[in-house]
Amino acid sequence: MPSALRSRLVLAPLLAFVLGLAGTSGLTLWAAEGKSGRKAEKSAPKAKAAPAAPAPAGGQLSLKVDAKPINRDAPERVSYSAVVRRTAGSVVYVYSSKVARTPELPPYLNDPRMRRFFEEMLPRGGDEDETPGNRAPRNNNRTPRNRGSDQTQQGLGSGVVITADGYIVTNHHVVDGADDVSVSLGESNRRYAAKVVGRDPGTDLAVLKIEAENLSPATFADSDQVEVGDMVLAIGNPFGVGQSVSRGIVSALSRGMGMGVFEDFIQTDAAINPGNSGGALIDTDGRVVGINSAILTRSGSSAGIGFAIPANLTRFVVEQLVNNNGKVERGFLGVRPQELTDELTASFGTEKGALISEVTEGSPAEKAGIKSGDVILRIERTEIRDARHLLLTISKIAPGTEVEVQILRGNARETLRAKLTRRDDDALAREDGTPGKKDEGVLNGVGVGDLTPETRSRLQIPARIKGALITSIEADSPAARQGLREGDLILELDRRPCTNADEAVKLSEEIKGPKVLVLVYRNGRTRYLAIDESK
Repeated sequence: MPSALRSRLVLAPLLAFVLGLAGTSGLTLWAAEGKSGRKAEKSAPKAKAAPAAPAPAGGQLSLKVDAKPINRDAPERVSYSAVVRRTAGSVVYVYSSKVARTPELPPYLNDPRMRRFFEEMLPRGGDEDETPGNRAPRNNNRTPRNRGSDQTQQGLGSGVVITADGYIVTNHHVVDGADDVSVSLGESNRRYAAKVVGRDPGTDLAVLKIEAENLSPATFADSDQVEVGDMVLAIGNPFGVGQSVSRGIVSALSRGMGMGVFEDFIQTDAAINPGNSGGALIDTDGRVVGINSAILTRSGSSAGIGFAIPANLTRFVVEQLVNNNGKVERGFLGVRPQELTDELTASFGTEKGALISEVTEGSPAEKAGIKSGDVILRIERTEIRDARHLLLTISKIAPGTEVEVQILRGNARETLRAKLTRRDDDALAREDGTPGKKDEGVLNGVGVGDLTPETRSRLQIPARIKGALITSIEADSPAARQGLREGDLILELDRRPCTNADEAVKLSEEIKGPKVLVLVYRNGRTRYLAIDESK
């Protein structure tokens, strides 16, 4: 399937859970990042965020790693000040900015009789002095100010120094779309212009480079040794107040929240708030066990449910981004896995593993003899827990590697060998392992999933209504700009009905565009939207 309309069947139940509660109790999944719409103030020198920077002059990137197990029998400390002193210098502040044009105002605001009711809300043009106490007097008879204006949006986050010569890891969402990125160290007011070495949206990680020397690189732990109940500290810049430390424990491991393609989050109750994104989650020895990324919250601030990207996954992505000119090379097997539900467990005779529902034609999986209905139990020495774990495990193996795959077929276990190929960008975006095609068709940037009884109940969709649920939509896509939303149910494309995600994907491939008429069901009503992707 092309990436025109990506089918994300496994996300539909989770999305409905988030959307359903958001509609009743305000539960929201937030990236732990701070943003504002204020105009940017002049500060220390900045540089345009570049798409790539050269690899380290000394050769391949090498991170500091201390893989020894933590001492879990040690008595709890009264103070963690020594640990914080050793680690705090590795955590930095990341500032980003981008120019956004405010939308033009409706024509009726040209009428001075109407404008006077909205004067306080109207954007002020560049010919006015906006300095407090020095504002130009209002004149309702002057030229209307309904044209769009450029405004600079600012965001802030955190980052972790990984080399002494200025390589820094942060979250992809902290620098995504930024025109300028800068970094300040500790409590210093000096800002360093930063180049974006590379970004990996699938794991929400990015690498920056600043021109500095003798920095304090963080030491990474072996996150595979982290256990639920371990004490951890979160260090970052919450709400922009300055470097702060919070304490908690590891609440859960290997969480997937449907925010990215490759998820293996460490969950913690250490307070993580907007601005903490990209900061360090450290153990009691001061080693980085994760990079703080997101929170689940009703209020927008910490509710004791935070998520961090494990150190081992971070190391893999960072080294790839730096050593491969901003790219991450991932292995590709060519299967579409699904979860083993309670009902399926009884039928297939196993509680763990990834059930294969489809094998891509001509893929390494097909060549190795893997078939639909097989359950993959192990890749090399890694026991596969579920479908998400299979995707993550394969993605961390280099293309061209021959791997041993243990499967369960019927009542017998078999061992096969598959030579992985490179995972292309379209397959990466869709999460389903299908080989990519050219970006054709309509509704590019929209992901759909099937309605389940749970999602139908939570979204209060009558049984007679059938369609494809929009589970994700890129914010800058034409579809999003012209009115489609997550949670909409697509009923028709160009007056042709679609009753499920597969039909919607097929129609999106067949309709050449750039225009498409979409009938959606939203909040108990149906409505047509005309999406023009040429705009």
